[in-house]
Amino acid sequence: MSDWHNCKIQPLHVSYASDKGGNTIEVHWYTRKANLHHIWDSNIIETAEADLYNSALEGMVDALKKNITTEWADQVKRWETCTKKTACPDIYASEGIQAACDWAYKGVTEGDTLEGKESTQKTMMIHKRKKLTNT
Repeated sequence: MSDWHNCKIQPLHVSYASDKGGNTIEVHWYTRKANLHHIWDSNIIETAEADLYNSALEGMVDALKKNITTEWADQVKRWETCTKKTACPDIYASEGIQAACDWAYKGVTEGDTLEGKESTQKTMMIHKRKKLTNT
């Protein structure tokens, strides 16, 4: 249960036991070898902060706030109004596994090199999941 908070944010925390949430899938993030889970936990966000926000955390936070009030506004209401302590986590976990299939695993095979414009899209998905939990 200690990892439950992260499960709501990081899609590989609610993914497949067979690959230990992407921990057994070795790929490359640009030139650095890592497992898929680590790339989603760290590398995508770090790269976006450096590339999109000139390594300025404040810029990343501002962009996240803007998305909350515009692009994700309709979903924020649903997140805030879910009061069922057992049903809400089920919803978040279901969204997490869907995100894992749509974003983390899609088109990825052992040994692949992950890089490029899709990293920006993946970063925004991670931001959205973080806001869901107010982190």
